[in-house]
Amino acid sequence: MKIVILLGAPGSGKGTIAGRLVAHNSGFKHVSSGELLRDAVKRQTLAGLAAEDFMKRGELVPDQVIADMIKDYIADVKGECTLLLDGFPRTVVQAEILDQVIEGSDAELQATVLMEVADEILFERIAGRRTCPKCGAGFHIKTIRPVKDGICDACGTGLVIRKDDNPETVKNRLAVYKVQTVPLIDFYSARGVLKRIDGFGVINDIVERVRQVLI
Repeated sequence: MKIVILLGAPGSGKGTIAGRLVAHNSGFKHVSSGELLRDAVKRQTLAGLAAEDFMKRGELVPDQVIADMIKDYIADVKGECTLLLDGFPRTVVQAEILDQVIEGSDAELQATVLMEVADEILFERIAGRRTCPKCGAGFHIKTIRPVKDGICDACGTGLVIRKDDNPETVKNRLAVYKVQTVPLIDFYSARGVLKRIDGFGVINDIVERVRQVLI
């Protein structure tokens, strides 16, 4: 099993890129810590209850809560594949925890892909995001528009704006990213596994840039 870390600020396109890669190659599996957490909150599991207050404020969920979820997920994966980690690790401490998880499994870290996008573009992307509360499908009012405005293409449910996508929370999320996540760039660069990708432009072109560094 190979592991690829998708690193980048909120709105940099990690989830969208992962989704496109999975759609074209069954050997990829998208592992979104955000989706895992939101599902836990929805189901009011112990981890969900612990994480809910942090998520509402746009703050990072405690390391061990995320780490335990990722560890359990990796343990349940069968067969050869490449896991695309989206949203974990977000700190150097989490990266060190991930190293321990990898050492205790048959997995290996293939690469850390950094999606580089300017702040003003990030704000525009996040402000236009819409999500299906039922199936989790993601859309954008400009770049990924549903066939029928405000309605999910997959299940017909009305689209919503996530609570952590409102302007004030977005500002806080970006500030948290710069303080706590940016040091990961140096961490993985020093290990020679960091791949920098221009995250601006046509989505298919960005996907191809990512695919090329993973060949």
